[in-house]
Amino acid sequence: MPRVQIDIPSIAPKCTLHIPVRITDVNYGNHVGNDSMVSIIHEARMQFLKKYGFSEMNAGGTALIMSDIAISFKKESFYGDTLEVNIYPVITSKLSFELIYQITAVRKDESILIALAQTTMVCFDYEKRRVAAMTDTLKHLLEQ
Repeated sequence: MPRVQIDIPSIAPKCTLHIPVRITDVNYGNHVGNDSMVSIIHEARMQFLKKYGFSEMNAGGTALIMSDIAISFKKESFYGDTLEVNIYPVITSKLSFELIYQITAVRKDESILIALAQTTMVCFDYEKRRVAAMTDTLKHLLEQ
């Protein structure tokens, strides 16, 4: 089976965040587990939205729901690491966008690529239980 291919856009990241690895993120292999990486990505997304006054329930007048996630692990991450997460938004339609995550750790003054990830976020109306159009406010944030 071919590996997941996630490409970093050739633009500056929209946001850079720092998330410490907690002891609860470490599994029996003594490294960050795949389930914990999903949680770290979710935390990064929430911090990104919060930075701009948004949330998943109100992102510029629309709610968001995740339709896809892909993670390509490159190296192990360990308890004590602080992960630097660069986020790159890419609009894919009038209803959805992708967030690309470049996740690195710095050890001994060396930046180590831990993982690349991608989530597809769909604008969603929770009252009507259906997709919704992206608002101009959200579109403007993602395109800046």
